[in-house]
Amino acid sequence: MSGIAGWIDFRRDIGTRSSILRAMTGTMRDRGPDSAGVWMSAHAGLGYRGLDTGAPGGSGNLARVEFGDAAVTLVHAGPIYNLRELRRAVEAAGTRRRAESTPEILLETYLRHGERFVEQLDGMFTVAVWDGRHRRLLLARDRLGLKPLYYHRYADGVVFASEPTAVLTHPLVTARLELAALPIVLQPRLTRAGETPLVGLRELAPAELLGCTAEGTTSRRYWELTSAPHHDSFDKTAAHVRELLEESVGRQLATGVPGGAMLSGGVDSTSVAALAAQLLGGGGQRLDTYCVEFASDPSHFTPTELRPDVDAPYAAAAAEFLGTRHHTLTASVEDLLAAIPATRRARGLPGWGQFDASMYLIFQQMRERSVVALTGEAADEFLGGYPYFFKADRLERDTFPWIGDGPRLVDYLAPELRDVVRPAADERDRYHDLLGQVPRLPGEDPADARMREVFYLGMAGPLAVILDRKERMSMAHGLEVRVPFCDHRLVEYLWNVPWSMKSAGGVKGLLKAAMADLLPPGTVNRRKSAYPHVQSPRYDEALIREATWIVNDPASSLRAMFDTARLNGLIRQITAGRMDSELPGGASPAHLLIQLVELRAWIEENKVALP
Repeated sequence: MSGIAGWIDFRRDIGTRSSILRAMTGTMRDRGPDSAGVWMSAHAGLGYRGLDTGAPGGSGNLARVEFGDAAVTLVHAGPIYNLRELRRAVEAAGTRRRAESTPEILLETYLRHGERFVEQLDGMFTVAVWDGRHRRLLLARDRLGLKPLYYHRYADGVVFASEPTAVLTHPLVTARLELAALPIVLQPRLTRAGETPLVGLRELAPAELLGCTAEGTTSRRYWELTSAPHHDSFDKTAAHVRELLEESVGRQLATGVPGGAMLSGGVDSTSVAALAAQLLGGGGQRLDTYCVEFASDPSHFTPTELRPDVDAPYAAAAAEFLGTRHHTLTASVEDLLAAIPATRRARGLPGWGQFDASMYLIFQQMRERSVVALTGEAADEFLGGYPYFFKADRLERDTFPWIGDGPRLVDYLAPELRDVVRPAADERDRYHDLLGQVPRLPGEDPADARMREVFYLGMAGPLAVILDRKERMSMAHGLEVRVPFCDHRLVEYLWNVPWSMKSAGGVKGLLKAAMADLLPPGTVNRRKSAYPHVQSPRYDEALIREATWIVNDPASSLRAMFDTARLNGLIRQITAGRMDSELPGGASPAHLLIQLVELRAWIEENKVALP
């Protein structure tokens, strides 16, 4: 299953209100186009949308076991990679109940282990269990937060779903912008786990287990990183990274119809594609690989530190080396602009404009041939692939090293809002809050301890941004894209590998050493290049035009929220090409306006009430 929803009310009888739950699941039909269902009882309702990936256990539906007048019911979304092991454990326990589908096996695992059952699961998933015996709801999310789950707790119950739009469909939930959330709306990389821009709407954090009863709500993390000394040699470390990544790719290919992989020609995506091609080739299958380029590249591409070259030639060369069937999507500015409204619907929250649109379009192409695909994303966050990892002055700053030195949109709020939001203090508080969460290693060298902090900061908001984009844009097409670098065993191991070893030989030298025999020379020698963005005056002009209207037109819903004179000054500076500051993610100056444009569209399209 690929989308779940639910409504629990501990006091009122909702047994005849199934139409509400059907409306909620109906908003997620793209996420799960193959099946749908709803189960209702007097105080609980669960629903799902299903995607058939051809995995063992089928796409399934919800599972339920009756205990006299009470029932225990479970729904889940996303693949479980260790389903065979779970099934064997269930069979060994001797249950007489049928346990063949994925939700049936998960439910039996819950009945054996209670809430600790989630610790037995390996995959990218969310799961909901209504235990009628104890009138308790359990919600859980996978360790790295690869699948989303949002919830709204009200006095008598809770509403939850895989997408914000589904939660907002419920008549008890109102879409209202949270004033204190403006910093994360205008810079989503600052978002703490669980935060959303809406009053009363929370997202389950990675590795969070939430329990809800009539008496209240409890929450705990069932998995977290642990710091320990690393004793392996460089060669042994590289070999173990290779082993863990190969096992991760193998598990993820084994639980679905193998089809495609993203391939940029960089070391991350090529490593995943190489392993997948090798594993599939042993079974006589051939991997399809995909890359995106822009029609404007020949005329307007300019090398930058984060994007020194265009992906397409490197991807084609890597595909030829690996023997994959390769497909290149050439997107025009018109294609991107036409896709952006659909990307907003896929998110249900403010989006990322062209950064979402290009990924939406390539996933649309991939879905024509595949239901399951792989990506090399997240390697930069775990292995240190971004330029800031190598800049001493950035690492020494008492703030987020990825944030750059350019202007922040939040600083252009109207004075009365700035006094409430306190942008500088908010950023400082978020930074120090995360530093307080870093798993420390007693006695660690100060330089190594700082790099541990830097990795932790990058694995918070910035990692969530790229994982969210991948998940929302792929599921908008009913495509399940899996992330082998987010295997928790690999993440746990890499967490304790020292920076000197990760960077030996240059950017991601450890990964290159681990994968050298499977990578083409062009990939091994290529400089780091981030996911591409369009460089086109026409796109920039569209952003500037929209931002100018937002700031100046009395009909604009956001006009009163910003300091008109100061923001106009920033727009003029961008238009004149007089801004050369470094922006987060290596964005172009005009792209700083994306969050402003997307905020306005989200508010108006979703009828979000302003504070």
